Amino acid sequence: MSSLGATVDWVRCVVFTILDLDVPEEDRFDAFRETVARDMAPHDIVADDVSFFPASVTMLSLGEGIGVSSLAFPAMRSIRTHRLIRHSDPEIWILALIVEGGMHREQGRNRVSPRPGELALYDSSQPFWASVTTDELARSVVLHLPRRSVPVPEQALRRLVATVLPSETGFGALLRQLLSGLIEQGPALGDAHLPRLSSMVLELTTAFLGSLCEADGAQTCAARKTARLLQVKSFVRRRLNDPELTPAMVAAAHHVSLRTLHYLFREDGWTVGEFLREQRLEQCRGDLANPRLADWTIAAIGARAGFRDASAFSRAFRSRYGVPPGEYRRSLEVEPMTPLES
Repeated sequence: MSSLGATVDWVRCVVFTILDLDVPEEDRFDAFRETVARDMAPHDIVADDVSFFPASVTMLSLGEGIGVSSLAFPAMRSIRTHRLIRHSDPEIWILALIVEGGMHREQGRNRVSPRPGELALYDSSQPFWASVTTDELARSVVLHLPRRSVPVPEQALRRLVATVLPSETGFGALLRQLLSGLIEQGPALGDAHLPRLSSMVLELTTAFLGSLCEADGAQTCAARKTARLLQVKSFVRRRLNDPELTPAMVAAAHHVSLRTLHYLFREDGWTVGEFLREQRLEQCRGDLANPRLADWTIAAIGARAGFRDASAFSRAFRSRYGVPPGEYRRSLEVEPMTPLES
């Protein structure tokens, strides 16, 4: 970053916080504008008071051009013109979760004023006008997705720009929770989790946007298939502790044939049984490292994830991770948590 910014080495994350840096007040507005232009897309930004511009931008990069940003800024207006688009266009979809403050934006033929808790979609390749009205700081969490990574027709998505997208139930509610959680838990994550996290974000966002598009075609069908697969995976993860959870049960719960279910997973690189087994083992591995469960027996850990037989669980764990579950726990030196004194 420039001399006005700062880098922090956590999860490939760049953090730029004007309030916490030794930046002269007269430079803070320019610092914010330069950061937004470099890491998102160039805007013409106007503020009533540029002598003191308290703002912050926190960016989490998930790789493959996918990123999540948390922004806080005072009242301002911005515009992205054809000239700026010709000069620099990252060709991204921008999905914004409004956290605080009043925001208004026009793009295409639409105009939107999303309220806190609502989601709105924008396109970096179309001109737009935006204003922020707030007495203190407006806050938003913004997801950046390369256009090439979203298997939904562009024309279908462009009809959604600058409109309020449903976020109270279904995929919208899940996506809203995920975006908030990424910002809160980002510092605790490591590079090893990024591919899975990136895939999760892309799958959920594609499912959400695909479910809102009524267009037909191969891309939209792919998005709907992704949405169905995500729904099935979520169902499996919620019921791992049920030893009766089988591929046949999953198929019946979603009113599809077992053959259809296997086909759905085949394109994702798994069989249904492999995915179920992997999720159970991953839960067990996490439980074995959890100090709150350190006094649980190995058999109880396995049963918690749906393994009926302790010996079968131990063999499966060793086959997957190279060591028996007891040895894995000892290697982490996990000890029971001492209850807090009252």
